[in-house]
Amino acid sequence: MSYARVLCVGLVGMTGHLVEVEADLAPGLPALAISGLPDTALHEARDRVRAAIVNSGETWPNRRITLNLLPATLPKFGSAFDLAIAAALLGSAGQLPLLPLEGVVLLGELGLDGAVRPVRGVLPMVAAAARAGVTRAIVPVQNAAEAAVVPGVRVRAADSLHRLVAFVRDGTPLAEPAPAAATTTAAGPDLADVAGQGYARRALEVTAAGGHHLALLGPPGTGKTMLAERLPSILPALDDEAALEVTALHSIAGLLPPGGELLRRPPFQAPHHTATVPALVGGGPGLARPGAVSLAHRGVLFLDEAPEFTRGALEALRQPLEDGHVQLARARGAAEYPARIQLVLAANPCPCARPVGDVACECSPLARRRYLGRLSGPLRDRIDVQVTVPPLRAAQLMGTGEVAEPSAVVAARVAAARSAAAERWAAVGHRLNAELPGPVLRRPPFRLPAGDTAELRRRLDTGSLSARGFDRIIRMAWSIADLDGRARPGRDDVWEAISLRTGEEA
Repeated sequence: MSYARVLCVGLVGMTGHLVEVEADLAPGLPALAISGLPDTALHEARDRVRAAIVNSGETWPNRRITLNLLPATLPKFGSAFDLAIAAALLGSAGQLPLLPLEGVVLLGELGLDGAVRPVRGVLPMVAAAARAGVTRAIVPVQNAAEAAVVPGVRVRAADSLHRLVAFVRDGTPLAEPAPAAATTTAAGPDLADVAGQGYARRALEVTAAGGHHLALLGPPGTGKTMLAERLPSILPALDDEAALEVTALHSIAGLLPPGGELLRRPPFQAPHHTATVPALVGGGPGLARPGAVSLAHRGVLFLDEAPEFTRGALEALRQPLEDGHVQLARARGAAEYPARIQLVLAANPCPCARPVGDVACECSPLARRRYLGRLSGPLRDRIDVQVTVPPLRAAQLMGTGEVAEPSAVVAARVAAARSAAAERWAAVGHRLNAELPGPVLRRPPFRLPAGDTAELRRRLDTGSLSARGFDRIIRMAWSIADLDGRARPGRDDVWEAISLRTGEEA
């Protein structure tokens, strides 16, 4: 036999495509050609696969070898094709009967000694194979647990090419994924640790209930970072669909923790202010990798010291905040990653970071305006909740006042509010208030009475409020009503939403 075919999976962004690895042997000078838009890692596979086959005790076919990766128009990236290429080569040389591998996806990188090494993105690859009707997969041992998460696919693990050959020839069983251990997620920071700041805590609760974006402004040491870090602790756990998306993204980025369990806790990303545009939105050579905004999908992206980020990095967030995804176009193709996040910004009032009005503050009013002006108007217009966090008093810091609510208590209210919103918006295909299109809110049956929105319409007519800001305040009003257990927001809810966005007294 001089021809063989084995199945693999290629990833373009988060989208997996079933790939047929074809091998053909022909008379002529020994050579190996790979077609089908391979990248550099795939071109180098010829040397890895040759060494792996020889060091596994098999014979390298000294003939003219042609490898083709179908569909040939789809760019192929990475080393996950190594195991499939080796199996196809041995099958085309007549050294390996490929009937046991019919309808089986092979994934894995080969070391020179024949060891099968882990690769990134196994979870979305196996999920793509399942959607294509494949029910069996062979993956590296280290990736077996995450591959087993995909329902409907029987996963087996190979630690070496020799083990795979023994399975095909003699039926020697391959390893099965270890049962998922019952692990408990470590408790994160608790909201009870935050001293005082009742108004900022209320803003955080509204933010969590509706999925809104948040800006925390104020001098250092007031608790801005503490509040932001505790936002995930009051968010509901991810459902199956969201958990699969988040886990797949972390698998592609190579950040999936060992154990193979779905990530149920909303992710929290806090890049340093020196982060570049590719680090935030994604990039890298070849096919662009997900950035912090995608790794925070269904969770929180926290930018501490936000004015210190480069203007380009901040402005690159505007499109993901609106669309909920990032599309990265490169010369070799485009990759799209989800980016449905809650953005939290924290900023000091001025470069010297002393409270405004303090006699020791060295910044002029112009310097303060320029500093916060690094957060552009279009970006701030996309931030629903914008609150000032004042300095703490001694009584608040020493805990002599009222006891702060823990995260568990606040999370229960947030979960009830989100449940009410999901039930209300199910007919229009949305779950969170922040995701709702503006036209839905401005038309019956959800349009609020004219008397309740009179102030909003006045501000819109005078130009002090944009149309985007109008819709965002209405969405916040619905979140406030959900938290307080009311079926519809009233005038007081609209005024509280205005206060949370502008900092004015409600």
